[in-house]
Amino acid sequence: MSGPVYHSVLEAIGDTPLHEVTRIDTGKCRLFLKLENQNPGGSIKDRIGRSMIEAAETSGALKPGGTIVEATAGNTGLGLAVVAGQKGYKLILIVPDKMAQEKIFHLRALGVDVRLTRSDVGKGHPDYYQDIAAKLCAENPDYFYANQFENPANPAAHEETTGPEIAAQLASIGLAADAIVCGVGSGGTLTGLWNYFSKSGASTEMVLADPEGSILAEYVATGKLSKDVGSWMVEGIGEDFIPPVLDLRGVKNAYTIDDAESFATARELLKAEGIIAGSSSGTLISAALRYCREQTQAKTIVSFVCDSGNKYLSKIYNDFWMADNNFLELDMKGDLRDLILRKHAEGNSIIVAPNTDLKRVYGQMKLYDVSQVPVLDGDELLGLVDEEDILLRVYQQKNFNGVASDIMTTDLVTVDAGEELTRLLDLFTHGMVALITHKGKYQGLVTKIDVLNHLRMTQ
Repeated sequence: MSGPVYHSVLEAIGDTPLHEVTRIDTGKCRLFLKLENQNPGGSIKDRIGRSMIEAAETSGALKPGGTIVEATAGNTGLGLAVVAGQKGYKLILIVPDKMAQEKIFHLRALGVDVRLTRSDVGKGHPDYYQDIAAKLCAENPDYFYANQFENPANPAAHEETTGPEIAAQLASIGLAADAIVCGVGSGGTLTGLWNYFSKSGASTEMVLADPEGSILAEYVATGKLSKDVGSWMVEGIGEDFIPPVLDLRGVKNAYTIDDAESFATARELLKAEGIIAGSSSGTLISAALRYCREQTQAKTIVSFVCDSGNKYLSKIYNDFWMADNNFLELDMKGDLRDLILRKHAEGNSIIVAPNTDLKRVYGQMKLYDVSQVPVLDGDELLGLVDEEDILLRVYQQKNFNGVASDIMTTDLVTVDAGEELTRLLDLFTHGMVALITHKGKYQGLVTKIDVLNHLRMTQ
């Protein structure tokens, strides 16, 4: 069957597929995922990007060629960027600095003015992303502040499109949604879906998936706003306040999901179902699976792949990042080998051969963002090349002619894996790197940041 032919990318927003989870245990329930990663901007936020801009055009708040401003953890910005670019608007985004680099690269490639700010401060702080956006618009009255947290066009997008799509897709196979599992960033998805299903007479329950550290799940459980706000690494959902557009009346169950479970579930979804989902999708699907497995009667449950995991390849789908942040269980040896992030025995160390040309050595350093590279002949450690060695050689010769063995340092100090951590600190204070060996064989390189990560995870 052939699909539609579009004449604008905006026509491709919405009407996303509904996928049934069949290779992960869902208990007595059937779990369906709305694949919002199939939107042209890669996320569910394309819907509200279009809705908010079109509503502003209709009201006259946004004039032709005008400037849009928004505070966003990423996907709303991408949704706005796709629509703004097609309609000829400028876009300024105020973004917390925990956003994945892939999102920032994507935004800047779309021509967006991205301004980073702190992610470790709350509402009322001068560096808080929403307050910066509001101030910028106050100082520039001609700017349009999209303000997804207060904009009624945000939930309206889901009431008018997402909800009807879900109902129609399930009806086509003789089903109706008993529960929908949502996260809350601005609250538009949950509120819009609640508005649609409650008005249609359906008895659909709304279930909240909330990152550990957010105040929303506790608010649902107790009706009280906690001041004990934590931090979380999942992007795009969880809050330290109640967004004005959020309506929690339909929520009877709320699940708190920590980062480790969210990331593990996203990775499991990729392996089991072949769907690469973002970090917030891991939170939603974790909560959906818990809800499904708790039911004693068969139910039809819907949740979301909110965005594409392609935006998180450097994070949750990167084993080194996961290990670096203590989200992967590693084979621990009980010695200094446990501090090595890229282990040579596993084929993960960044190394060069003695006859590797200098341009390639430099390329390896740039590619893997390292400042020194061990030189090995097979498993034998011969020397070490650092960025200063290459810099001096290229500056003096005015070219990259030569190979690693021409400039490598051979006066090496190695550290047996059985030695104490203080031995590494002694090397670092003398400006040296730690080359770890075990039974005379090279194991890998430990840097200062590796030791700091080890101390952070163990103290």
